[in-house]
Amino acid sequence: MTEPSYVTAVRESYDTVAADYTRLVKEPAELDPVSRAMLAAFAELAAPLGPVADLGCGPGKVTAHLAGLGVPVFGVDVSPRMVALARAAYPELRFTVGSMTALDIADGELGGILAYYTTHHTPPRWLPTVFTEFHRALAPGGRLMLAGHVGKGEHLRPTRAYGGHPVSYESHLLPPDRIAELLHEAGLVVTTRVVQEPEGGAKRQAGTFLAYKPE
Repeated sequence: MTEPSYVTAVRESYDTVAADYTRLVKEPAELDPVSRAMLAAFAELAAPLGPVADLGCGPGKVTAHLAGLGVPVFGVDVSPRMVALARAAYPELRFTVGSMTALDIADGELGGILAYYTTHHTPPRWLPTVFTEFHRALAPGGRLMLAGHVGKGEHLRPTRAYGGHPVSYESHLLPPDRIAELLHEAGLVVTTRVVQEPEGGAKRQAGTFLAYKPE
């Protein structure tokens, strides 16, 4: 499959900002209590089920956090520079370069998938492809946690980010109900939805979804 243009933009942008992104983004232990609790809940649900893929792992901070909670986790990111930083920081963990639109993962291989602040860069017309890949890669009973920015359908086109570096990625802030609907259409059962209002300097709502693939 020819790589979608948005994937190329995401790769090039995060290669550009990787070092400053790693410096500026919070450690998982510094997240708000609700976000930490959702990660802990996902870890408890997914850890017994087999390997867990942190898709869009960036520099590996959340991957390492899950590993510390006993999750057999590995990271995947579209940015080779991010993967290089993750490997350097956490050499005991596995990190690979890959795209959520075409995962190099066998059918039913995963006990869990974490997509943490990654899918908002995906244009809405591509989300069914991404969510179908999640469904394909999960084993029956496998768990998904998806978290990210949500909104009322805003389409953001920043030109600079993370230290003022030029970026070409875009963000699509879909309503939580629409994300849940798309997950359902991909064959995943949503069990939990949490929407957090902006606080503590945040500018946008955040939505977290827990789901599973039916047996």
